[in-house]
Amino acid sequence: MSRVSVELVARNADTLQREVAELRDCSPAVSTINIPDLMRFDLRSWAAAAQVSDQFRSVIPHIRAIDIDPKGPLPGLDTPGLTELLVVHGDPPADLNHQTFPNNSEAIIRRYRREAPHLAIYAAFDPYRRAPWQELEEVARKKDAGACGFFTQPVFDNRMLDLCREWLRDECVFWGFSPVIGPKSRSYWETTNHIVFPQDFEPTLDANIAFAETAIRDIRDDGGNVYLMPLRVKLASYLGPLAGVLGA
Repeated sequence: MSRVSVELVARNADTLQREVAELRDCSPAVSTINIPDLMRFDLRSWAAAAQVSDQFRSVIPHIRAIDIDPKGPLPGLDTPGLTELLVVHGDPPADLNHQTFPNNSEAIIRRYRREAPHLAIYAAFDPYRRAPWQELEEVARKKDAGACGFFTQPVFDNRMLDLCREWLRDECVFWGFSPVIGPKSRSYWETTNHIVFPQDFEPTLDANIAFAETAIRDIRDDGGNVYLMPLRVKLASYLGPLAGVLGA
């Protein structure tokens, strides 16, 4: 069955609970959330997952591969209610005192499959960061390591989405969408994530909602999964108008 996940940022326990309540109000059909692990906040993703796991069918914390000590325990192994997680490589931390390790995602996926076979492990797919053949080679390596599916970098136009759906046709994929509102938001995606927007892209809320609605309907009609990153907008402003297609 097609699934929908919404990304919530765990700034702290109180903020997370408020966003969960807001999500419940504006999009009650959503039964899965995913939580990124952001170094600027003290609350780790797997600890946040434990706090709200009883409110959703599944909570999927992100695990940064470069943070995992090869001699230490894996995060989340004892997290109550945890059944799935997403392994990402992780950006270098801004805090130079934060220790990282030379792990790649495949090595950490292998460890989870070996040490926590009860967990479903997802990996990341990003069509913008390198040549497609290189990204697809990494998809194959992550699958060999034990990844059961992929969360994509948000996609912003139908042509790129069609290409990616063709490349990942036989995979379990959560297709990512995120609103880009205004020039600052667009510049963030272009400079930080190397996104190439189509010439007719409109960085308005209405245009982003219209694109997401069409894309989500097509993906869900094919039995695919979706995840939404409502960055820098109120949850209700972005998810509210999409409630019909999300609850379909």
